[in-house]
Amino acid sequence: MTAVRTVLVSGASVAGPTLAHWLHRRGMRVTVVEKAPAPRPGGHAVDVRGAAVDVAERMGILGTIREHLTQTSRVHFVGPDGRTRAEISPTMDTGHGRSLEIVRGDLARILREATPADTEYLYGDTVTALEEGPDGVHVTFRHHEPHTFDLVVGSDGLHSTTRTLAFGPEEDFAHYLGALISISTVPNHLGIDREAQLYNTPGLGCGLIHSPRFEGAKAVFLAHETEPGGLDRAPEEDQKDYLRKRFTGAGWESDRLLEELAQAPDFYFDSVTQIHMDRWHRGRIALLGDAGYCPSPMSGQGTTLAMVGAHVLAEELGRHTTPEPALEAYEARMRPYVRANQGIADTGLGFLAPRTRLGLATRNAILRLGPLLTTLSRLDTRVARAAEAIDLDAPAPQDPPRHA
Repeated sequence: MTAVRTVLVSGASVAGPTLAHWLHRRGMRVTVVEKAPAPRPGGHAVDVRGAAVDVAERMGILGTIREHLTQTSRVHFVGPDGRTRAEISPTMDTGHGRSLEIVRGDLARILREATPADTEYLYGDTVTALEEGPDGVHVTFRHHEPHTFDLVVGSDGLHSTTRTLAFGPEEDFAHYLGALISISTVPNHLGIDREAQLYNTPGLGCGLIHSPRFEGAKAVFLAHETEPGGLDRAPEEDQKDYLRKRFTGAGWESDRLLEELAQAPDFYFDSVTQIHMDRWHRGRIALLGDAGYCPSPMSGQGTTLAMVGAHVLAEELGRHTTPEPALEAYEARMRPYVRANQGIADTGLGFLAPRTRLGLATRNAILRLGPLLTTLSRLDTRVARAAEAIDLDAPAPQDPPRHA
């Protein structure tokens, strides 16, 4: 195999621009293809934690990230009457330490601006075919002319087209965690300020979140469901119908939030799903971030894995003269980190949407006992340890593990 000089990255959200930045530092030419017609503003809040904070600092963007924090500082667990039953102040979200909450659109823009001017962005397009040959990977696009690259990296999310083309159908790798989630922009009709209000009934959760970085507020719906039933890939109106069936009459502000979904400019709905794969590369095609190892929103670690994975992948590509050993080393370094961060998702889901009335009562009672005894404190500890569980400067193990 020849050295890597040209790279196609599919996906321009978090992992893609981060990788483009680091590959440029190593003298590689990068093209980023993105199916959205233009950069996407807004979106929900994401967390840059642990080792990802170090990646941001090395990129020279940590100060800019800190200038764009959501500033959401308290979570109120409310009853049907809207009165607070318990509340928390997330201990990791200090704005000055190792956990930084930022709106996805803000982070994507900051990362994109950190890529060099000669990075080629192809918006409004997608990859339709990949064919590996002796001179690289021949890529067919939906709109642009075909081109051959030395390496193709899929960073195109949970429902990755690159993964499907190179590795097979999504159902071969999807690990459903038993819940569906929706997040959308709605009016801040409660007038909340820099806080979140969350209401639960057994197996369901809905809430309203405010940040000065949002337009209005974010409505969140979370529902335990035995099987996704194809809803994660269904038409938007079918997804909204599902939410209406599950949450109408649930209590608190659920009915009004459902009404406001009709006008939401950025309706988001998906399954709470992880991606588990034995390999993240095949020949000159590799996967990065959610495309290869999505930890699900309940871990809160997808952004962190994407940024750290991009740094490690670029470092190994710069360290090796051919792609195969570089991709093996990337996998060897990242697999323990991915396992640690995927492993906290169940705790997050159980905390935000307990399945039973007893579970709800127990969670709220524990929260009222004080921060040193709370489930959240234990969860914060697990999250912090997982986010730090990699040495960005360590070499890869000599014998990289082959299985997750």
